[in-house]
Amino acid sequence: MTQNKRLRLFFSDHLGLPRGKYTPLKPNVAGGTSRFCLGIYVLTYSRTLTDAPGGGLTIGLPDMEARYSSADIRTGWEEDTDVVICDQFDAYGQPLALCGRGALKRAVAEWQKLGLNPKLGIELEAYIFERNSQTGAYQPAAMGAPFVYSTGPINDPNGFMDELWHRATEAGFKIESFQTEFDPGQVEFALVFDDAVKAVDEIFLFKIMAREVAHQCGLVLSFMPKPILSLGGSGVHYNISLADQEGKNALGDAHRDDLAGAKMSKIMRGATAGMVRHHRALAGILAPTMNSYQRLQPASLSGYWQNWGYDHRGVTVRLSAEAGAKSRIEHRMADAGCNLYTAAAALLQAARLGFIHDYELPLAETGDCINSQDSRDSVAGSLLEALNDLAADTALCEALGPELVTNHIAIKKFEAAEVTALADETAKRDYYLPFV
Repeated sequence: MTQNKRLRLFFSDHLGLPRGKYTPLKPNVAGGTSRFCLGIYVLTYSRTLTDAPGGGLTIGLPDMEARYSSADIRTGWEEDTDVVICDQFDAYGQPLALCGRGALKRAVAEWQKLGLNPKLGIELEAYIFERNSQTGAYQPAAMGAPFVYSTGPINDPNGFMDELWHRATEAGFKIESFQTEFDPGQVEFALVFDDAVKAVDEIFLFKIMAREVAHQCGLVLSFMPKPILSLGGSGVHYNISLADQEGKNALGDAHRDDLAGAKMSKIMRGATAGMVRHHRALAGILAPTMNSYQRLQPASLSGYWQNWGYDHRGVTVRLSAEAGAKSRIEHRMADAGCNLYTAAAALLQAARLGFIHDYELPLAETGDCINSQDSRDSVAGSLLEALNDLAADTALCEALGPELVTNHIAIKKFEAAEVTALADETAKRDYYLPFV
C-alpha cells in the first residue's frame, strides 16, 4: 500500500447523486464513519433549498452519519484510491428513513422472510456527447458507422469504450456486455447479475466511473431518459429473479402460449401481477424527472403500457425466453434519473405485494405495442401526475417507506416547477445533463 492511499466514500442521495468524501485509507480497522449535513435531502439539482420533509431545514440542518465496513472496501478506478459505499444514519444513530439503499435492504429482508433471495441484473443505456468546438453545444459523439449492436474502434469515440472496459476490469467489475444501441451515439452497458444490494452497488459505482472516464476522454456520458427529442430514449432495465434457500432459481419458466399465466409458478405469477398492478405508482419512482415523460410514450418500447408479455420488448414486464437458472422478469420502465436503490426497492416491493396477496394477473399482451396493443392503461403523461399516482398507492408507499416517499414527492414537485419555468427545450435538457 502506498503512503498516500486514500478512500473515496460514496452514498446515493434522493436524486441518485453520488455524495461523498475522500479520506485517508486506514489499514487494520473494522470500518469507519463520516458526518454530512442532512440538508442534502432538501436540495434540487439546481441546489435550491426546499422544505421537503425529513431534510432538517426547519430544525437547523443537523448532521447525518455515513458508515461503512472495511469488508466492503474495493478497488477504485483512480490511482491509489479505493472506494466504499456507506449506509446512512440519522443524528440518533437510527437508519435514515430517506436512504434508498436502506429501503432496498428492507425489501430484500422481507423477501428473505419468505424464504427467497432477490437477484438483479441491471442494464444501463446512455448517450455519448461531445461539445461542438464552435458553438459549445452538446451533440452526439461522432461514430464512423453507427448501427445497433456494433463494436470496435470505428464506433468508439476517442477510444472511450475501450478505456472504460480496461478501467472497469482493473477495478473488478464483472461485465456482462458493452455495445452500441439503436441511435447514433447511444450505448448500453450490462453487469453480471448478483444479490440485489450487491448488484445495485456495482451498477451505482459503474455509472459514476463511466461518466468520469468519459470526462477524461473529453466526452460527456449522459444517462438522461430523452436527451435528444428526435432520437430514441435511454432506460434502465432491471432483470429480477428469486433464489430459494438452496440457491436455485425459484421463478420457474414462462411459456409463450400461456396467456393467462396458468402454467407459471405462484412466485412468477404473483411477482408479475404485482408489478403490473402498481404500474402507475411505480412511474413516480422509476421515471422521476420531467424529461422521463418525453421517453415514456406509446410505441417507444420503454415501459409505457400497463402490461406484461413473453419475450416482448413492447411490454413493461417482460418474461424472459430463457429457462431454468436464467429465468427472469425484466422490468423496462426505469431510467437513470432515478435513485437506482429506491427503484430496485420499489420493484421488489411491488412484486412482493403481488405474491403475498395473490394479485390477479391480467392476460398477456398480444399486440405489437407499436401499431396496436391490448392494454388501455399506461403511465401518467407527466411527472406531476405520476407523483399523484404514487401518493395514491398507499400499499406501495407503506411498503417502500412513507418518509422516503413523502420527501421524494416534495423534492420532485419543486424540481417540476423549476424545469417548467425554463425558457426552451435546450435549457430543460441542460438542467439535467450535468447530473444524469
